[in-house]
Parts: sequence; C-alpha cells; structure tokens
Amino acid sequence: MEYKKILLDNIDKIHTTEMGISRIRKNLQIDTTDVVEYCKNKILDKNCSIYKQGKNWYCEIGNIKITINSYSYTIITAHIIK
Repeated sequence: MEYKKILLDNIDKIHTTEMGISRIRKNLQIDTTDVVEYCKNKILDKNCSIYKQGKNWYCEIGNIKITINSYSYTIITAHIIK
C-alpha cells in the first residue's frame, strides 16, 4: 500500500505532545491554538508531498516540512524549509 494512503487513512490518529506543540509553534512561527489541526490541514492538502524514510513520515508542502513518527502517529516536529 502506498505510504501516503496509509498516513491519510490514519489522519485521526495524528497527535503531538505539549512540548511538540511549543516546538512546532516556534519553528513555524505560528500563533494557532490547535497546532495538530493546522498540521493535519497541511497534510490533507492535495499539494502535500508525503514520503517515508526509516521510522518517520515526512510531509512537505510549500516551505513547511512536518515529521511524524510512523508507529505512534506523533508529530515530532515541523520546520520551515530554507
């Protein structure tokens, strides 16, 4: 099965930790109250490129790269790509 489909089929499992919320807000320079929903919307965008390397999924859209653990569906971090 294609990795993108696996991730999208399990979109409701995606979550992050309190530390993850602060890290993502700081790295992406956003002031969103629901960071997980913000990331899910980016992942669901038809232009999002999703691929798996090792134990993580990487979702790239525009200048944003989101890293998700493929076993726990935890958003580890997100960065602005330079």
